[in-house]
Amino acid sequence: MGRGRVELKRIENKINRQVTFAKRRNGLLKKAYELSVLCDAEVALIIFSNRGKLYEFCSTSSMVKLIEKYQRCNYATLEANQSATDTQNNYHEYLRLKARVELLQRSQRNFLGEDLGTLSTKDLEQLENQLESSLKQIRSRKTQFMLDQLADLQQKEQMLAESNRLLRRKLEESASGFPVRLCWEDGADHQAMHQQSRLPNTEGFYQPLGLHSSSPQFGYNPVNADEVNAAASAHNMNGFIHGWML
Repeated sequence: MGRGRVELKRIENKINRQVTFAKRRNGLLKKAYELSVLCDAEVALIIFSNRGKLYEFCSTSSMVKLIEKYQRCNYATLEANQSATDTQNNYHEYLRLKARVELLQRSQRNFLGEDLGTLSTKDLEQLENQLESSLKQIRSRKTQFMLDQLADLQQKEQMLAESNRLLRRKLEESASGFPVRLCWEDGADHQAMHQQSRLPNTEGFYQPLGLHSSSPQFGYNPVNADEVNAAASAHNMNGFIHGWML
């Protein structure tokens, strides 16, 4: 009697599972070796047990080189497929954008009043409504812009009026103070002239003391009458009289 077919499911018995793993692992490694020898094929086999133990077989001298070769072949295929997919997607995107640009250009010509022969009555009415809506928005924006400019001009006008008012006040204050100073100066000159008229004749009055030349002068310098009259005249012209002359 031949051996029956084994059901492929996880073996619950731990010992039986380990025995089966060891037998089939050895058989798989043997098959990989035979395949590489009989068919001159490059075979790499990697096995991890349930405990994480590594078992491997490589028909070449380096497992790393064989894995790198696998990555190059696999990724090259993926990149080629991705490149073909990207090219197809880019072409579809180009067609979509081209149709969109043509539609926008046609709409622009219609807004300018061109190429209207292909439009129906409904399309023309829709175009007219769009133009009227655009004109309303443009007029509203224009009105708002003019109102903003008017508000700015009114604000500048108020600032200029305030500056003008301040300058006018300063000018009035300056104009009201100028005659007062003139009157004061005229009164000072008139007072100086009046006091000069009341002064006695100083000629011959301030004479040097008749002291003997041999007596000491005690720091006194003789001043003649002409020098005194000249000093008094100069001070009278300036409107100011020293206290010693009163």
